Amino acid sequence: MNQITRLAAYFLFLNLGIFVPRSLFSEGIGEIIKSAGNNASVEIIANGIWRVRLGKPEEFTPTHFRSGSIQTQSLEALAPAAASPINLEKIRFAVSARGCVVTLPMNSGEHIYGLGLSTRSFDKTNTRQKLIPSDNPEMEGGVSHAPVPFYVSTDGYGVFVDTARYATFYIGDTSPLIDAPETNVPEAQIANSTDVLYKARTLANRSILVDIPAAQGIDIYILAGPQMLDAVRRYNLFSGGGAVPPLYGLGMVYRGKGDFTAQESLRLARSLRETGIPCDLWGLEPGWQTATYPCSFVWDTNRFPDPSGFVKQMANMGFRLSFWEHCFTHSISPIYDDIKPFSGNFRVWNGLVPDFATTNGRKIFLNQQEKSLFSLGVLGGVKLDECDNQPWSPTPWSFPEASRFPSGLDGEQMHSLLGVLYQQTMLEPFTRRNLRTWGLVRNSHALASPLPYVVYSDSYDHHCYVRGMANQGFSGLLWGPEVRDTGSVEDLARRVQTTIFSPQAIINAWYMKLPPWLQMNMEKSNAGELMPGHEEATALIKKLFELRMSLIPYLYSAFNDYRLTGTPPMRALVMDWPNDPMTYAVDDEFMVGPSMLVAPMFAGQGKRSVYLPAGTWYDFWSNERMQGGRKIEVSKPLERIPIYVKEDSIIPLAYPVQHITKTTVFDLTVKVYGLKPAPFVLFEDDGESNDYLSGKQSRVSLLWSGTSGQIERRGDYTGPARYTVSQWENIQESPSPLRPLGQTTGSTTLYKEPR
Repeated sequence: MNQITRLAAYFLFLNLGIFVPRSLFSEGIGEIIKSAGNNASVEIIANGIWRVRLGKPEEFTPTHFRSGSIQTQSLEALAPAAASPINLEKIRFAVSARGCVVTLPMNSGEHIYGLGLSTRSFDKTNTRQKLIPSDNPEMEGGVSHAPVPFYVSTDGYGVFVDTARYATFYIGDTSPLIDAPETNVPEAQIANSTDVLYKARTLANRSILVDIPAAQGIDIYILAGPQMLDAVRRYNLFSGGGAVPPLYGLGMVYRGKGDFTAQESLRLARSLRETGIPCDLWGLEPGWQTATYPCSFVWDTNRFPDPSGFVKQMANMGFRLSFWEHCFTHSISPIYDDIKPFSGNFRVWNGLVPDFATTNGRKIFLNQQEKSLFSLGVLGGVKLDECDNQPWSPTPWSFPEASRFPSGLDGEQMHSLLGVLYQQTMLEPFTRRNLRTWGLVRNSHALASPLPYVVYSDSYDHHCYVRGMANQGFSGLLWGPEVRDTGSVEDLARRVQTTIFSPQAIINAWYMKLPPWLQMNMEKSNAGELMPGHEEATALIKKLFELRMSLIPYLYSAFNDYRLTGTPPMRALVMDWPNDPMTYAVDDEFMVGPSMLVAPMFAGQGKRSVYLPAGTWYDFWSNERMQGGRKIEVSKPLERIPIYVKEDSIIPLAYPVQHITKTTVFDLTVKVYGLKPAPFVLFEDDGESNDYLSGKQSRVSLLWSGTSGQIERRGDYTGPARYTVSQWENIQESPSPLRPLGQTTGSTTLYKEPR
């Protein structure tokens, strides 16, 4: 009888009132039974996922509002997991007047990641993380645009705590009296600085303590590996699988100045087409509405006298539209009186806060969206702003945690869940029309991987943006490091290089009349003054945008893999190499898709150190072949970002187009790295509808025999072919010599994968 079977039987007998000797089920019971008694249970949810229920959980949790169903079939395809990766007898649970506390075991050598979209911290080991949604993601300690109560370990498991409360995770930095040995190791020296005084001490018995306010019980989900990436896959599949964008969603996005008129928008959009700068999605910022703080959700006919005509003119140029809004509802909005009974008991900017956890609240809100937007054929995306919080702002604006909502949610729970509920609400009109969307949102939370929205931020630290690229994959989130004004052409280019490898490649010039490649200074931009050298800057940015367009087939496959297997399309190196301690702190590099390692550079950085994990790698630009398991020093010209490709990979690169249409055919150059590359699978469908979910999709396999390439199509997509191959480029035919270890300037510690 295995551990879970024993536990399930024991709890069943308890509920039936049948006495069974405790010794028969002693293994795996431990403190969890002592503390929770009959209010503890364990259930196998799916392959490799266990739910441990402790006490009486709250009603309103992330699973209550889940966005997608558990992908049981995909979970079954993962490695079987017969036993919990965590020793259940070491779990402890306690309830008090202030809430409940769960303590989970932690091994001495493991490292913990995740807990949301932090841009300031990476490895969460030996830290305390209080998960609070905020408009300031550059704070530390769990505060972010998307706090997620899920963590993953280098030991190859994950833990999801199903709560919308501001839970605090004490990760390896607490020492319970019950566990600590009676020892007292003297200090080796007297501390002469606070750094020495407060340095982290090695604790006798590490654990992860989760403090959950208000709740009198909790569901803990334990997700098996065997590897770190497997645990993350299980979490994403448990959430409902990853979102797949429409093909145009992977193109470039330009957001115009907030107060642009229809004519100003059309003029700038036309100039992009005339100069051949790729762009698929055009963002209208607040100026399209009659009121914005709070919102009216009604067109301003002074700026846009003919909304329908404007939409058609943009569509004729190949632009999809993305509309800015936030949910706080102005008194002049047509829905104000109707939605008032389905709103919270506090206002924001004198506007109502709709309760999207109520059916009527969603319905009334969407009635106005249908009239203003969707009836005009506005079928690109929506940017959902201000749905986060600002708990420590000197000028607070959001609703208090003491708020109450008609659904029964309080302000704390609503702050955590508002972003997810808002995303779900605005997804409904697209789903009804059998269309995909690719939107933006400023707050998200747990189980969000099925939602087709990318989190963005008002902060602008480039290092934080790159760290967000590495962190997003731990928590089922997508991150958009947008580009605005910059200090130099170099800064502009390096920022654009980061965004073109993100889920949504955004230029957000919401406070600038001219694009940043024409004028980077905000005041001069709004005066219409072109900067010296803008022609060269424009050519550079165009070249970078074209790189993004060439990657669309590769990225589209990565997102389809996200849906089917739960593999994050962008992720930290440690997820793929959890046994390599050299990856544990690498927060300025990330994997894109199955084979590409991206290491962004920053303004003023003439060269940088790049860690290449074990194996053989190729420089994407020079085709130079080099050995991994070490750091190398890299210098790249301004138009190039450091990119490395794993050996035995196939990378399809498309001839760049200005924008994606229903009939776009991607003309591919297929680059083959190594002698025995694994097949690469492209996904072929209409690129816009949800028909692919019902099987109307084909898989186009790119195969290399050693001397030639071939294509195999299989599936039920009946539309025109999306891909043609014009050229196969075998990098192995004339490789640079394999650079031996130790011959690269700056080469450091060698790490070899264990056999």
